[in-house]
Amino acid sequence: MSKIKCIIIEDEPLAAKVLSDYISEVPFLELQQVFKDAILASEFLQQQDTDLIFLDIHLPKLKGMAFLKTLVDPPSVIVTTAYHQYAVEGFNLNVTDYLLKPFEFERFLTAVNKVKAEQKRAATETRDFIFVNVQKRKVRILFSEILYIESQREYIKIVTTRNEYLSKMGTNEIEALLPPEAFRRIHRSFIVSVGKIDAYTAEMVELNGISIPIGRGYKDVIDKL
Repeated sequence: MSKIKCIIIEDEPLAAKVLSDYISEVPFLELQQVFKDAILASEFLQQQDTDLIFLDIHLPKLKGMAFLKTLVDPPSVIVTTAYHQYAVEGFNLNVTDYLLKPFEFERFLTAVNKVKAEQKRAATETRDFIFVNVQKRKVRILFSEILYIESQREYIKIVTTRNEYLSKMGTNEIEALLPPEAFRRIHRSFIVSVGKIDAYTAEMVELNGISIPIGRGYKDVIDKL
């Protein structure tokens, strides 16, 4: 399983430092950034993929719970606060855990292990779509509509039966999110939908009238389908 990417939204420097230290002790966590207010964090989430938010409640400008309500497709959330009275509201918003400050590393580890378990379950559930970042929006793309995916330096182009989408992510990253039985990489720069292949040779596959080359190191992929 890949690392869980997380951010901290915390106005208190000492509390943020404790969380950062705890995160650094857990091998499956990767800290992306620390924010002092939810507005800056909101801008970050529109542009980057994040799996987990450590969220304080009493923040400047926009309070933690109010911020959480603005998220359309939120990642996992662990609330960190000194105020127990918000626990019910937090769980009504589907937060994974609610940590009361000050909390020890053992309690922190219990919370992040819940997130890990949740994401493992989610990865095994059958789903027929993926959300990708396209021009600061999260766009829902059905697996059944994808023809192929092409690497374009730090971006990928997702070509579907209805549209084309450009998203800032790596080919390996998108490949890990696709159902392996339905998609195959046939070139360093191309992933194709197996069910959309109309014809193929030893050098290329054809999908919807489009020819895509088969890379030298991928000659056996088509024959194995």
